This record gives sequence, C-alpha cells and structure tokens, in this order.
Amino acid sequence: MTDFLTTPGFLGTKATLRSDLTLVLILITAVLFNIGFILARQKHFKAHRWVQTSAVILNSLVVIISMVTSFIIHILPGIPAKLNQGDYAVTTVHGLIGAIALLFGIFVMLRGNELVPKSWRFNNYKLFMRSAYALYMLSTLGGVILYIIVFILGI
Repeated sequence: MTDFLTTPGFLGTKATLRSDLTLVLILITAVLFNIGFILARQKHFKAHRWVQTSAVILNSLVVIISMVTSFIIHILPGIPAKLNQGDYAVTTVHGLIGAIALLFGIFVMLRGNELVPKSWRFNNYKLFMRSAYALYMLSTLGGVILYIIVFILGI
C-alpha cells in the first residue's frame, strides 16, 4: 500500500501515482457533471439524474478515499500554526470549498432521487442544482490549480 502512496505518477510531474489517479478521476467527474448539465438543458431529465448521481458517487469516493485522508495526514497537523504558509492556506481553502461542494452536492443528489424527508425537500431545482454544479466546478478548478502549484511548479 505504501508503494501506491510513493510510486511516481504517470503524468510526468513530481506527483505520486495516488495524486495522478486522483486528478484524473476528479477530471472524469467534472466531465460527467458537464454532460449531466447538458442533458438537463436538453430536457433529458432521466439521463441527467443518472449521470449526475454517478458523478456524485464517484466524486464522493475519490474525495473520501484520497483527499480527506491526504488532508488529515499532511495538512491538518499544521493547522492553525502553518495557515500563514501558502501551501497550507491554499489547501485549506480548497478543502473547505470542496467539503461544502461535496456535502451540498450529496444533498442535491439525494433530493433529486427523492431520498430525503419531505421537510427537507426543495422545489427550486435549477437554483440548487446550478449552485451545486458551480461549487463542484470551483472546487475542481481549485484542485487543478493546487496540483499545478505543488507538482508542476514545486511551490
């Protein structure tokens, strides 16, 4: 298992195999979210629901298995003492946006599949779904920028 954490990645950067796989899987979820967005605009709501549900599940697994554990091991021990350092600050902001996007996105997905109590249901689907989509895309962009800063620029 430690080989997976330390083996050089396949994208030709300073990243490990784990980081490269995480990046690729998150980019796949971003593509899926965009496909789902297009399906909704074309009024293919059943296909939209399936694609978005699949994307949320894949995203959740990647975040929980890779990103949360990495944050707990590498960043959390340095908080709050090292928050004034760039890598800690950027990673923490990305983690906060990502956590909000993940939790809100899971809620929207559960609501879209009618799996939440009636008292929690909303009727303005466009507002909630577009907000979740925007948060996911913002978090994805932040993750790509973080990958570039850490593994390509070496900052």
